[in-house]
Amino acid sequence: MTAPDLVNLSAVIDDARCFALVRQHRWPEGVCCPACGSGFVVRDGFDETQPRRQRYRCKGCAGRFDDLTGTVLAGHHQPLRVWVLCLYFMGLNLSNRQIARELGLDGSDVQAMTEALRGGLVAKAVPVRLEGDVEIDEVYVVAGHKGPPAAVAKRGASDGAAGWRARRAGARWRRTNHPSSA
Repeated sequence: MTAPDLVNLSAVIDDARCFALVRQHRWPEGVCCPACGSGFVVRDGFDETQPRRQRYRCKGCAGRFDDLTGTVLAGHHQPLRVWVLCLYFMGLNLSNRQIARELGLDGSDVQAMTEALRGGLVAKAVPVRLEGDVEIDEVYVVAGHKGPPAAVAKRGASDGAAGWRARRAGARWRRTNHPSSA
C-alpha cells in the first residue's frame, strides 16, 4: 500500500512569491551587500533566466549580487520554487524518497538538495554556550559484553539468552585458545 500523493504544490507556488519570501527572510531590515555589508544598495534590473530574481549593485564596494548570491540556493539548476517546496516537505518530516516522488525528481537530486539545505541551516545556527548551573544526567550504554567470553560467563552473565550465548562462546574460546588443547 502506498501513501497518497500530496497536493501538487509546485503548480500553485510561483517564482515571484518564492523570491519575495527569500528577500523577506534574508533581509528583514532591508537589502544589504553580502560582500561588504553596506546598506547603500540600488536595484539593477532582473536576471535574464529568472525574471523574478532581482539584481542589485552596491554603492559601497561597487559589487553586483542578486537575491540568491551567497546562499545555499545559489548556483543550482532547480527553480527556486522546487527548493522552497523541498524545505517545506522537510519541515513536514517527509523522507527523501517521498520528497522526490512529490516533486517528480530523482532521489539523488533530492538527497543533494536536503544536504545543502541542512548545511545552510546549521551554518546559520547560533552556537550554544552553557552558563551557570548545568545539570547533566548520567547514561550508561552497554555495547555488548567486553572481554574474553569465559571471563564474561564467569562474571555472571549466566541468565537468559545472553548467558547462553556467553557460555557457548566461552566454551568455543576455551577449545581454541586453551594451552592444553594445542
